[in-house]
Amino acid sequence: TIQMNDTHPTMAAPELIRILMDQEGLNWAQAMAVAKDAVNYTNHTVLPEALEKWPLSLMDAMLPRHMQIIRRIDEEFMATVKPLAGETKADAESRIAVTCIIEEPKPATGTAKAEDGKVRMANLCVIMGKYVNGVAALHTEIVKADVFNDFYKMYPEKFQNKTNGVTPRRWLAWCNPSLSAVITKWLGTDAWIKDLTLIEGLKAYADNKELHAEWRESKLKNKLHLLPYIEKWTGIHIDEEFAKKAMFDVQIKRIHEYKRQLMNIMSVVYKYKQLKAMSKEERAKQTPRFTMIGGKAFATYTQAKRIVRLCIKVSEKVNNDPDMKDVLRVAFVPNYNVTAAELLIPAAELTQQISTAGMEASGTSNMKFMMNGSLTVGTLDGANVEIRECVGPENFFLFGAVTEDVPRLRAERARGEFVPDPRFTETKEYIKSGIFGGDKFEELMGSLEGNEGFGVGDYFIVGHDFPSYLDAQAEADKLYQDQDAWDRASVIQAATSAKFSSDRTIDQYATEIWDISPCPVPGLKDAPAMPSSSTSSASAKPTAGAAAEGPNGEG
Repeated sequence: TIQMNDTHPTMAAPELIRILMDQEGLNWAQAMAVAKDAVNYTNHTVLPEALEKWPLSLMDAMLPRHMQIIRRIDEEFMATVKPLAGETKADAESRIAVTCIIEEPKPATGTAKAEDGKVRMANLCVIMGKYVNGVAALHTEIVKADVFNDFYKMYPEKFQNKTNGVTPRRWLAWCNPSLSAVITKWLGTDAWIKDLTLIEGLKAYADNKELHAEWRESKLKNKLHLLPYIEKWTGIHIDEEFAKKAMFDVQIKRIHEYKRQLMNIMSVVYKYKQLKAMSKEERAKQTPRFTMIGGKAFATYTQAKRIVRLCIKVSEKVNNDPDMKDVLRVAFVPNYNVTAAELLIPAAELTQQISTAGMEASGTSNMKFMMNGSLTVGTLDGANVEIRECVGPENFFLFGAVTEDVPRLRAERARGEFVPDPRFTETKEYIKSGIFGGDKFEELMGSLEGNEGFGVGDYFIVGHDFPSYLDAQAEADKLYQDQDAWDRASVIQAATSAKFSSDRTIDQYATEIWDISPCPVPGLKDAPAMPSSSTSSASAKPTAGAAAEGPNGEG
């Protein structure tokens, strides 16, 4: 079996056919039969970069034999397309134009320049794949209803869902030994590390005050363990007393407009402005918060760089304001990587999973935070939908538009019908005033203005979702002041995280796509489930199976 993760390895299909024919002596029909039974395709994102189209002239020049094979696959596919029930011949021809592999060159016409043809890698993946799957329930429905709808109408039996998972060995037992020890104590076994369904036993103790105390102690230990790392890489000193009372709020993932780090830092700006207007006595009543944002982006992604710059400038302003010393601190964590994640995730108490609905295929950081007891502020996007189903609506801070509403909201914006919430306008104007380092961030704020066009018109509907986002943040602040209620919700996060173990995901791939059975390794039956709880993540050796979360590491 060959599992093609996104369109990057698409050439595996024609290469397999080439090997079978040119080296192994099979004929075309035999090679196609083997390839179509061996190749599967996982779509990990609906973004264009994962639906590659390669220039036809380049492919012909570099891979002439493979292009012979691809053209024949395309010709045979087009020959099989017939009108579906209720379709006309013209409908079927229109479907061929969308689903075929080769997009032919376009000659110059009038003022229009000639365009090179394209090889549509995603179409090749679907045509050759025995099975096609998305990586979260909502994402798979989008794949069927939108991205590959024409293919789904033709081959509904090909399409499956395989919700992503993360390994509890790496992302709980390994990186959070103190919480792991608490879980093992209350379950009476460490077998949960190999069978995460056992962690559901924690639900029976969700209201137990003794467990709450141990849970809080573990979280505080992880918060304090994080602080030297933050100071080393940002220069920001957070004292122990602030750490004890402040909510640690974390968003770590690729910097991208659809992931909306911009909305996060804008909410911090709004909070800062509100706090500045309060008396010292009023500020003392607020929930202290330490907001951390971290991530990387493509070197050429200018808008991402602007977002990072805004985060840093807000951090500098807030952290040097003596009025904020006991109530608000902000850090942009540079050089985000797995090492940073292994410190940030155990320390987090709140995570921001705030992508524009319908744009995040799954996410996996949401699962890691959940396993470690972090509550979520999130949209109904990607695996957030399933996380909320597991933890219960009362243990999830929901906000924002749903996937079905997004096209309508964009159309309304294009017609000039959007009316911004005063808090959104106030925040934008505050940033544009130059208060953060003298930079007015005009290009960045400009992307949220206007009605339509490239780089403007708020395509990711930050303005629409901003007021409900502020409300969700306020709900989180309020719950954090009720220690027992927060602790209970935190326990529930971990206790209901079994669905998001990569063990479940891999088992579903194995049984429902690859058609393979488990092969026990002799001598490993009684192997230790985890390293000693006294072993730190900085010095211990990984346990077997502590692999990364997935082929693309969706954040």
